[in-house]
Amino acid sequence: MTFRSTIRTKCCMLLIFALFFAAAPRLFASDWGAVLDASRGTIVNFYGWGGDPNVNAWLDTFVAPRLKERYGIVLNRVGMGIGEVLNKLLSEKAAEKTDGVIDVVWINGENFFAARRNDLLFGPFTQALPNFREFVDAAAGDVAFDFGFPTEGYESPYGKAQLVFFRDTERLKEAPGGHEELLEAAKKHPGTITYPAPPDFTGSAFVRTVVCDIVGREALVSLPADKEALRKAVAPAMEFLVALKPYLWMRGESYPASSSQIKNMFADGEIVLGMSYTPFLAPGRIAAGEFPESTESFVFEKGTVGNTHFLAIPFNASNASGAMVVINEILTPEAQASKYDPAVWGDLPVLEYARLSSEERALFESVDTGKGTVPLDFMLRRRVPELPANFIPILDEIWRETVLK
Repeated sequence: MTFRSTIRTKCCMLLIFALFFAAAPRLFASDWGAVLDASRGTIVNFYGWGGDPNVNAWLDTFVAPRLKERYGIVLNRVGMGIGEVLNKLLSEKAAEKTDGVIDVVWINGENFFAARRNDLLFGPFTQALPNFREFVDAAAGDVAFDFGFPTEGYESPYGKAQLVFFRDTERLKEAPGGHEELLEAAKKHPGTITYPAPPDFTGSAFVRTVVCDIVGREALVSLPADKEALRKAVAPAMEFLVALKPYLWMRGESYPASSSQIKNMFADGEIVLGMSYTPFLAPGRIAAGEFPESTESFVFEKGTVGNTHFLAIPFNASNASGAMVVINEILTPEAQASKYDPAVWGDLPVLEYARLSSEERALFESVDTGKGTVPLDFMLRRRVPELPANFIPILDEIWRETVLK
């Protein structure tokens, strides 16, 4: 073989490798350098809920500039509800579209369950991410499982959430320690307490927290995802929510449509108690001058539901390599510490503290969690694992049929 033909052969082999890698980078998980090379100078389309200005600002002003500076990647954030995202992917799957526009999707819970059931995700890919291997405990329950459903490397942890209540201590003197105290508070302050209507994720989490407070999580997890079985099991909780209804804002004839509306109502003094799935939301809003200085956060004595939210890559992502680089960057201690700050987002980190260096730990220890917050260790001791993903839409439907009517 001549020197020239040898060069041609090697070039062809490299081209074949490049094309094959672009289609299936998970097969080359050991060569992170190849992932970086394939992603440089590309655009990554990040799809997810866009309803929180703080989250949007963090992606636009912290994550995007780092990606541009380090890798030449342009992060294109697209605000879209996860239901719309799944419908889009289902349509593309049916049309056998292989060059999808979505590269990264923010997902968890019943939506991840639906996506995996319909083969809408690319993977497994998490073990290809250097920061996942270094900083994340893949065997941890809230990483290995998403609402009871195994993740199997098809999604990477983004942050941790837990339902936290907040109250105006000048108007609501005592923090309700559970559902009974909540009913008493509503009777004393009629029309100034409410919650978002499921399927809003905060409203749905509130209903599940009440279910766990009254019925207990352990009484439910062994049940099948059967509507009538669940209806019977959660009946005491639904009866409580019906009893609570007349004392709520608008006498329970109407419910806020979203958690954003709850925040605005609390900021305007229309309600004395609010709730959020962002644990440090209240301190951030106090610092911004939106919530009164008298605001204080709390959780129920038996706990409140918490979960991990994730990032995944669609089955037909046009830039899977770029998506992996973006997700890996979000797992850096710098990124996780940044969004932990209540003034930025207030999202709980997903990194294992024991795996961090002293300098990396200092990033988190230096974060001022602000006024009116629940201490992190206290909150996590009262963290109730989520119910199975396929229970969620059933419980939301039971709430609509039993309470909303």
